[in-house]
Amino acid sequence: MPDLKPHLRVLTWNIHACVGADGRHDVARVGAAVRALAPDIAAFQEVDSRRGRAAGADSRAEVYDLLRAEVGEHGHDAWAISGADGRYGQILASRFPLEDKQVHDISQPGREPRKVMAARVSLPTARLRVIATHLGLGRRERRRQLAGLREIVGSDSTDPVLLLGDFNEWFWPLHSQRDLFALFPSWSHHASFPARFPLFPLDRILCRPDDLLARTWTADAARDASDHLPVVAELALPVPR
Repeated sequence: MPDLKPHLRVLTWNIHACVGADGRHDVARVGAAVRALAPDIAAFQEVDSRRGRAAGADSRAEVYDLLRAEVGEHGHDAWAISGADGRYGQILASRFPLEDKQVHDISQPGREPRKVMAARVSLPTARLRVIATHLGLGRRERRRQLAGLREIVGSDSTDPVLLLGDFNEWFWPLHSQRDLFALFPSWSHHASFPARFPLFPLDRILCRPDDLLARTWTADAARDASDHLPVVAELALPVPR
């Protein structure tokens, strides 16, 4: 039997294009924060390869490659914007193989493109369905996106489900997003924005079944690397060390 640790560690983080509270664009600083947190699975929002280049790197995908490498060998992406100068959107990174990878478009007319990534993580002891997203800023926009997200979540209940990302609900998440939260018996509650003085729980980790979520916290040590704090959770799924 391999030596197992008792919990799978997951992370969601809006990295604000690697621009920190000091206004400095620093990909390496974000990478170092991820390395210190040591997630097994991580969802990143506002990944932007159009801003500068990491030292010694030459590829448009350099931010994707660096962040994925800090987590594991496996990755998935959902670019909202792609052009000659680079790409912008979300990525999912994992220590473990990702299967059945999908991207769902939940964009609304006249608004910034928004996507949902879905995949199954093949763990040594279980399979886990992972869904990651970044919802829009407008209330009406989010309402329609939430309807699409509920359909995606509800389309398959065969495996435990992890939903994570930036939900952009500033004031009444349990009211405006109640139909989505009703699909999950447990979720994180931490204020994650703004990073320097967190007031709003924009970033969430939701789990099903109820006993899947062991504990959650925000990574305050990373507050200088982005305008959002990372939200971290440990899931009651044993994985190799």
